[in-house]
Amino acid sequence: MKLPGNMQAMMKQAEQMQKKMQEEIALIRVEASAGGGMVTVKMDGKKNVTGVKIDPEVAGDVEMLQDMFLAACGEAVKQVDAQIQQKMGGMLGGMGLPPGLF
Repeated sequence: MKLPGNMQAMMKQAEQMQKKMQEEIALIRVEASAGGGMVTVKMDGKKNVTGVKIDPEVAGDVEMLQDMFLAACGEAVKQVDAQIQQKMGGMLGGMGLPPGLF
C-alpha cells in the first residue's frame, strides 16, 4: 500500500528519530549506590548492569548485601528511565504531539 507523500515523509522522519533515540539511549551510563555507598551499581541505557562495587564491610552479611544490591539496582533503573524520559521529551517536544502520548 502506497502512502500519500506527506505521510511517507512523516514515517521516514519517525524512523530516523527512533534510530537516533536508540543511539542516544545506548550512550546512557548511570551509577547508583545503597547503604551510604557500600554497594554501587553501574548500568547502561539498556538496563544492563555493567559494574558492581561492594565495600568489604558488608561482604559478611549476605542478607544485607542482597538488600543493598537490589536497592542500588532499583535506583539505577530509575535513573536510566528518567534520562530516557528526558531525552524523549526533548526530541518529541518539537513534533507538536500532545503531552503524555509516549
